[in-house]
Amino acid sequence: MARRRRRHSRLDDVAVRPRLASIGGATAIGASSPDGAPGRRDGGFADDSSGMPGAPPRPPILLTPLVACDPDTDPQILWHIARYAPELRRWLPANPSADAALLEYVAQAGGPGVREALTILLDSVES
Repeated sequence: MARRRRRHSRLDDVAVRPRLASIGGATAIGASSPDGAPGRRDGGFADDSSGMPGAPPRPPILLTPLVACDPDTDPQILWHIARYAPELRRWLPANPSADAALLEYVAQAGGPGVREALTILLDSVES
């Protein structure tokens, strides 16, 4: 069986690749910007949180009762739960890092099981 010779194309030329990476004003991950720096044309990276071009973004957080009760959970996530996850609000009073403003919001917003959770919290403070 005879082997076919691969034809040389313009894509094989290294000087052409950076120009081909630019699509619609955005530079593909790993391509060079006009000043020769890796990343986007504006000088940033594909994912500025890690500082590495092409690094994947952090996965979304699965909101569970454990996340709502965990004292190490970021306060912004606790506020997100309070605003957008009424089924998890009942767990926020059990979080030791929940501040008074968050508990006030949860009490005002209500939701399934919130009244019972706040009653348990207040009863434990009184005794």
